[in-house]
Amino acid sequence: MMDLKKYHLAEGPEIISQELPGERGKVLLDEQENYESNNRAYPRSIPLVPHKAKGSIVEDVDGNRFLDFFSFCGVLNVGHGNQDVVQEVEKQLHQLTHALDFPTEVKIDFMKNMNSHLPEAMQGNFKINFCGPTGADAVEAAMKLARLNTKRNLVIAFQGAFHGMTQGALSVTSNTKNRQGLPVLNNATHFVPFCYPYRLPEGTSSVVYAKHIRDIIENPKSGVDKPAAILLESVQAEAGNIVPTREFVQEIRKICDDHGIMMICDEVQAGFYRTGKLFAFEHFDVIPDMVTMSKGVGGIGLPLSLLLVNKEYDVWDAGTHSGTFRGHQPGIAAGNAALNFIRKSNLTEHIFNMGVLLRSGLERIQQGSKFIGDVRGLGLLIGVEYVKSKDDKIPFPEICTKLKNQLFRNGVLVEIGGHYNNVIRILPPLVTTEAMIHTFLEIYERLNNEVSQSYFEEEPEMAMEA
Repeated sequence: MMDLKKYHLAEGPEIISQELPGERGKVLLDEQENYESNNRAYPRSIPLVPHKAKGSIVEDVDGNRFLDFFSFCGVLNVGHGNQDVVQEVEKQLHQLTHALDFPTEVKIDFMKNMNSHLPEAMQGNFKINFCGPTGADAVEAAMKLARLNTKRNLVIAFQGAFHGMTQGALSVTSNTKNRQGLPVLNNATHFVPFCYPYRLPEGTSSVVYAKHIRDIIENPKSGVDKPAAILLESVQAEAGNIVPTREFVQEIRKICDDHGIMMICDEVQAGFYRTGKLFAFEHFDVIPDMVTMSKGVGGIGLPLSLLLVNKEYDVWDAGTHSGTFRGHQPGIAAGNAALNFIRKSNLTEHIFNMGVLLRSGLERIQQGSKFIGDVRGLGLLIGVEYVKSKDDKIPFPEICTKLKNQLFRNGVLVEIGGHYNNVIRILPPLVTTEAMIHTFLEIYERLNNEVSQSYFEEEPEMAMEA
C-alpha cells in the first residue's frame, strides 16, 4: 500500500484564530454578502473561507486548518489537489482545453481506462455518453434516453432522492422545498418509499418496499402508468447515506426485467470508489441499464459528468442530447489520472480498511450515546442518525446542528443530511490516513459527549424522556 502522507497539507486540524471565522474570513464573507446572490448556501451554515487545500486538509485565509470529512460534497475522492492528478491536468492545459465532442487522445485513453475499471459484465458492453459539466445533466440525459427507448413518459423515483436542481433532475428529487412554487415539475414522476432498513416497520422484510413498486406497476387500477424507468441512488446520499438491502435492489432489477423498464442507477455521489468499489450497485450484485456519474470522476473537482449506457439502449441520433462543455478536456485528463492513481495505489484496499476503522469507531461511540440511533454506510460513505429516543426513533435534528457547529470550531468539516436533517454525513477523501481517522474519532467522541450533555442541562425534561 502506498504511503499517503505526502498527499496531505498537514496531519490534522489546527485552529489558530481566536474565533471562527477569523478576521480576514469575516471581511470576505461580508464582501460575498454584498456581491453574491442570496442563492449561496454552504457559507450560511459553515462560515469557511478556503485559501488552499491538499488531501484531507483545508486551510482558510486566516491560516486555520480543517480536517475535511465531507470531501466538499463528495467531490474530492482522491483528495484536494492530488499531485498525481494535478500534474496530468497541467499538461492538458498547455495542450488542449476545449474540443466539443471531437475525439482526442486523452479522451480515448480515458474511455479505455474507464472500461477496464468497469465490472467484468459491463466491460465492452457499455458506451460512454459525455454530458454537460454536472451530474444533473447526466440524470437529464438518462431520463431522456429511457423515454426514447420505451416510448413511455413516467419515471418512478424514491422518497429521499436527490438527483439535481435542473428542471428534469428536480422533477425526480423528492424534497418538496426544492420544487416549491414549481408544481409542474413532478407531472411525470411517481415517488415511492426507498428501502430504509433502520426505519423498516418491525416484523416486515425489506422486500416489502419493492413489492409496493411491483403492485403499482402490475395492478391495472393502481392509477400509475407503466414507467419508462426506475431511477434510484444505489446508496441514498443526501437522504442520510441510506444503504438499502441486497434483496431490495435485486428485486428492482427483476421488476425492470419483467416489464421492459429501464433501471437507472445514480452513482453521482456514491460512485467512483466512494464505497470501495467503482459503483455502489456492485455491492448488490446487479447491473443497471444506465449509470450516471459526476462529482469524484473529475479527479480534483474539475467538472465532468458521464452517462454509461448499455449498447442495446444507445439508440439516440447524433446531437439528441448535446452540451457545449461535454467532454471538458482538463476534466477528462483529471478523471484518467484519478483512475490511474486509484489502481497504482491499491486504494480500494485502503478504502475498505479505513471504512471498517471509521464505522467501528462510530459504532463504539453509539453504544455510549443516548441519541445515536444508527450508524450505517459502505466504505467511506457513513451516516450517523440522531434520534431523541432509541425506542421511538423520533428525529433529533437540533443536536446535529449543534454538533456540526462544534466540529467546525474544532477544525472538522462534516455535512448534515437525512429526511429530517438528523444525520451527520461523513465522506472523507479516500486518501484519508489511519491517523486522521483516529483524530476525527477522538474529536467526534469528545464533542458528541459535550453536546449531548449540554442538551440535557438545557432541557432536563429531555433527559427524563430518554
